[in-house]
Amino acid sequence: MEEKIKFIKDLDIEEREEVLSDIARALENTAREAFIEGDRHFAALSSNMAQVIRVNADELARDNPQNAERVLQQATAMISQFNAVHPYRMMSYSLH
Repeated sequence: MEEKIKFIKDLDIEEREEVLSDIARALENTAREAFIEGDRHFAALSSNMAQVIRVNADELARDNPQNAERVLQQATAMISQFNAVHPYRMMSYSLH
């Protein structure tokens, strides 16, 4: 994902929207894992950020590529932070 961020300025509008959608999906998956592991605060932050990116993807992709790049950097930083704290992936998502 980080290689896409560096070239966001070179992408056309549809490709930028697709990258933003991909990062929103990754944030939602991270939020789900964080919620299941009991980190509800991080889950809420990730979920909210994903929702904001989805709602504003069109505007971010069209208006200013630098803003889109900044948002993508922040989102990947959140995902990286979660992966650093939780290096092992969950095998099951069942809640009891």
